[in-house]
Amino acid sequence: MSSDFAGLAYLVASVCFILALRGLSHPESSRAGNLYGMVGMAIAIVTTLMLPGVVSFWLIIVGILIGGAIGTVIAQRINMTALPQLVAAFHSLVGLAAVLVAAAAFYKPEAYGIGVPGDIKVASLIEMSIGVAIGAITFTGSVVAFAKLQGLVSGKPLVYPFQHPINLGIGIGIVLLVILFCVSQSGSVFWLIVLASLAIGLLLILPIGGADMPVVVSMLNSYSGWAACGIGFTLGNTLLIVTGALVGSSGAILSYIMCKGMNRSIINVILGGFGGETEVAAGAGGDDDRQVKSGAAEDAAFLMENGSEVIVIPGYGMAVAQAQHALREMGDILKSKGVNVRYAIHPVAGRMPGHMNVLLAEANVPYDEVFEMDEINRDFASADVAFVIGANDITNPSAKTDPSSPIYGMPILDVDKAKTVLFVKRSMASGYAGVQNELFFRDNTMMLFGDAKQMCEKIIKALEA
Repeated sequence: MSSDFAGLAYLVASVCFILALRGLSHPESSRAGNLYGMVGMAIAIVTTLMLPGVVSFWLIIVGILIGGAIGTVIAQRINMTALPQLVAAFHSLVGLAAVLVAAAAFYKPEAYGIGVPGDIKVASLIEMSIGVAIGAITFTGSVVAFAKLQGLVSGKPLVYPFQHPINLGIGIGIVLLVILFCVSQSGSVFWLIVLASLAIGLLLILPIGGADMPVVVSMLNSYSGWAACGIGFTLGNTLLIVTGALVGSSGAILSYIMCKGMNRSIINVILGGFGGETEVAAGAGGDDDRQVKSGAAEDAAFLMENGSEVIVIPGYGMAVAQAQHALREMGDILKSKGVNVRYAIHPVAGRMPGHMNVLLAEANVPYDEVFEMDEINRDFASADVAFVIGANDITNPSAKTDPSSPIYGMPILDVDKAKTVLFVKRSMASGYAGVQNELFFRDNTMMLFGDAKQMCEKIIKALEA
């Protein structure tokens, strides 16, 4: 294949990726966006395989088949609740790939046209070292994020003395090592860059609390894109550069939007400093002795069908129970009785951006009934019922009233302003941030204890009766 034709094919693939991002920006066009992305990737793979410099053709095909088979099995078996940690795991693989490609380019530079061992172009050394540093940070950071989301590591902030000076020292050390590497082209210095970057990736994510993990996943997505972009320069692959830049910039923009929605600083996200300044007070999880008002499905059905305005607030508990289909059926019955039913989505509901939107779309909830926080927050004051199903931290009034809370300053859905709050929850356990929800103890709150799906099904039966 000629270089001109390959450049044209890469351009078409790049356009497909841009259209994919555009399509994924709205639920109604998300399917088309996914299709554009798959077409663009297929064009990119076929074009790369047809380049004259590609060797071990069948070995590459075997690798694609093995990876494709593993990906297919994971896609078929993965639960919607596990998507956030799956995304984090995939990010770690992108970071690891960047490290391995950079190592291959360093030890076999003639294969990449960047020089010979001991005499590699300075520009290539800079690109290589930056790519390997970002890749290593992405790898360990994503592994920690996966462990926290999977419950293998506590979601509470892991703070330690002098964390910021230590991180700053390691960061400065990496910069100095990069300079030394470009001068000496030493293999020992290369691996020191890798080790220091692996360490700082670990130390940046460990202090971040569970409530902020959706932003972390988004930021790691950005890191993985920039790692791919850096390696694209090393390989001289324009498509990898463009694709990495698209992923990196879109992930950074999404992280910025989410930080604004959570009243966090984007600089603190990058430095791994937010969410880790305050440790959760002992006993904040579920040892509160205060009394709550609990009710049954029949009580909830009576309150909702005799109201005119019901706002549903889905959260991670809905995803765990796979209650979205029963919830949609409950909403349809209420609408048939003349009740106006709408859904309120917090920017960080669930554990990944768009998590709740995907679940509601899967249950065929009409898009025009789903509203973002800024669009619907003022309407809670006029709502008869706020039906909270599995959401916790994003409805916690402590975010506005308690400066000592780890989630203080995070904008929340103002469900406490509704006439009645129905809160579906398995127990009084705390949310992912590890703090008790003050909403449980409000006079207008009724707790509905039990599995979210089963509770919705019981409410459906009560409504039908």
